[in-house]
Amino acid sequence: MTDLLRAAGAVVWRGEETRPEVAVIHRPNYDDWTFPKGKLKSGEHVIAAALREVREETGLTVLLGRALPPIHYMSADRLKRVDYWTAQVFADAGFVPGDEVDELRWLPVEEARRLLTYEWDAGLLRALRVAPLESVPLVLVRHGSAGSRSEWHDEDTLRPLDTDGASQAANLATALPAYRPELLMSSPSARCVQTLEPYGSEIKVEPLLSEESQDPQKTPALVRDVGVAAAVCSHGKVLPGLIRTLSGKDVHLRKGAFAVLHRTGEQVVSVERYAT
Repeated sequence: MTDLLRAAGAVVWRGEETRPEVAVIHRPNYDDWTFPKGKLKSGEHVIAAALREVREETGLTVLLGRALPPIHYMSADRLKRVDYWTAQVFADAGFVPGDEVDELRWLPVEEARRLLTYEWDAGLLRALRVAPLESVPLVLVRHGSAGSRSEWHDEDTLRPLDTDGASQAANLATALPAYRPELLMSSPSARCVQTLEPYGSEIKVEPLLSEESQDPQKTPALVRDVGVAAAVCSHGKVLPGLIRTLSGKDVHLRKGAFAVLHRTGEQVVSVERYAT
């Protein structure tokens, strides 16, 4: 069994949501028209890889929207998986033609479909329309690994991340720029606060996100009322019920993992789960 090759990219769009234009690139080495994408580096989070590849190939720094269906195909006798997201431009450093990508075109969806070389890319354009493109991300994070509760002899709220947890927090910090959270909110527990700290130090501590003070009505209401892009860190005994109340989905998160809920108003249009 061959190892799976992993790559990541995005369908970047601009303009009106009902009539978007998408960014299509030409690769002279393959003489094809496709979407920006590329292989993951060793240890790189798939979301961070998508951001990097889009930036390197187009000059665009993007914000990720909902995930699109991954693409699978054979490459040099190995199965390759490419993860894609919808994306909008956050910043534009300007496209510079190079050996890997020599042309970038912004095209209406139908024109892009006719130009694209691969049928699986055309399938991504069909998936583009199945849910709203404009959404506000809510990132719900389970704190990273923090050793054994039974072996910790102080207040449990003081139990810190261990080495693995610190690594998970560092990986999370490479993925969160995809969503640019304006608000970081955490349970008062040290392990939760520390999970968000590599990304940002201005963290709002909220007792309703703790194991001891969670409330089946007040905790979901607190998070539901957040109207901006946000990252919220809490516990394994809090998050499943919170996600279920907000989205109707049953999502279990391992330590260090996170779920992304894409919302339009109070409606959740997409729920995604990622490891760190």
